[in-house]
Amino acid sequence: MFDPRGFERGFPYGALIHNVIWIVLHLPLTVMLGLIFAVILRDVKGGAVVKSIVFLGMVTPMVVGGIILRFLFDGNVGIVPSVLALFGFTPRTLTAYPDTALFSLIAGSLWLWTPFSMVLYSAGLETIPDFVYEAAVIDGASPWRIFFNITVPLLRPVTGVVVTMTFLWVLKIFDIVFVATIGGPGGASNVLALQMYMYAFREFNPNAAAVVATFLMIVALIVSIPTFRAAGGEE
Repeated sequence: MFDPRGFERGFPYGALIHNVIWIVLHLPLTVMLGLIFAVILRDVKGGAVVKSIVFLGMVTPMVVGGIILRFLFDGNVGIVPSVLALFGFTPRTLTAYPDTALFSLIAGSLWLWTPFSMVLYSAGLETIPDFVYEAAVIDGASPWRIFFNITVPLLRPVTGVVVTMTFLWVLKIFDIVFVATIGGPGGASNVLALQMYMYAFREFNPNAAAVVATFLMIVALIVSIPTFRAAGGEE
């Protein structure tokens, strides 16, 4: 049974805000980048090879991805601080500072998840008949108009799946945060799934962990229902 006395510190709103920030930034970028890569690589020679290379981020275990991000953002050996130093920024470990830790992880998560979006959009593009594009070209439609008036609307079902899956992934994100920062520094990159873990296995407070888990489940169900209904309607 749930005992509210085990949750005396209140709901972890700080972690919730970080999840919201992650979703607001990560979700649209993943959708846009995945679609752009899929469209660009569709007719490019060797596009399949490039897609395979990009997809490495997706097949990389998230724990390994978190370790890679630690090194990428490290002030001594990381590539990202070295590149930023070329533009006048002081090299520093980006995940070690409250003002950059969360945004560094969000940027890294794009590399890990955008390939998923790209693959789904690539599959969706294959379902669009060539004669649709040929007719648009004959009618004098510009590439931009073809993209926004034909490609984007016809890929709407795919976009629904991408948005739902990406939202759920960010909602439950845990691995890369746990490995890269453990929610630090000072809780600056803490998220709900990590807080749930801390409640359960660090503070041994199963009641508080259950509250967070229930909240995550309810949000996941609310977001998933429209996608399931749309899939059922198409059938």
